[in-house]
Amino acid sequence: MNPTTQETSRNRRREAIMEVAREVFLKDGYAAASMSSIAARLGGSKGTLYNYFRSKEELFEAQVREGCARVADGLFDLKADDRPIAEVLNALGENYLTTIYSDWAVQTYRVVVAESVRSPQLARIFYESGPALGLRRLEIYLEGARARKLVKMDDCHLAAGEFLSLCRGHQHFIYVLNLEDRPSPERIKLHAQQAVSLFLRAYGA
Repeated sequence: MNPTTQETSRNRRREAIMEVAREVFLKDGYAAASMSSIAARLGGSKGTLYNYFRSKEELFEAQVREGCARVADGLFDLKADDRPIAEVLNALGENYLTTIYSDWAVQTYRVVVAESVRSPQLARIFYESGPALGLRRLEIYLEGARARKLVKMDDCHLAAGEFLSLCRGHQHFIYVLNLEDRPSPERIKLHAQQAVSLFLRAYGA
């Protein structure tokens, strides 16, 4: 096997491990999951698994980091967006809500919160790989909008956090607690529009 083929094979195997691990962590929770159960689902040995990841902690961190970065990259691509700011924020808010209500996002969030006291480093990795990255990209967009005199605000970082908080609202908290069903796409769209309206009422130029 030539080096290129070998590398491709290794990458595919790693992706398969990540996918199975994600399913096990989200289904069983972090504490109940084990390298043995993940290896069994893969149909291989623990030894093979340890060739890619040194521990369950490292495997979980890798799938959280990659999953969060993938979401942030697709969701907060605002660098060259010159549409009217209300249109940009409405699209962002709707996509953001759709994402945070997804099974992967909600289940990962629950697992990370459950482990955050025991493993604050894991919580930090989750935050910096996803929420903080998206927050910074929205902050940069708002700085550009302020320079074009589309908004008036002293602290774009604070304003970015406020916008995302307006989008999440109380509804997301209730859903994460498993007290209500996931909102419909129509409800999500309306919630995003309300968040944008409130945000621009406060900060619109």
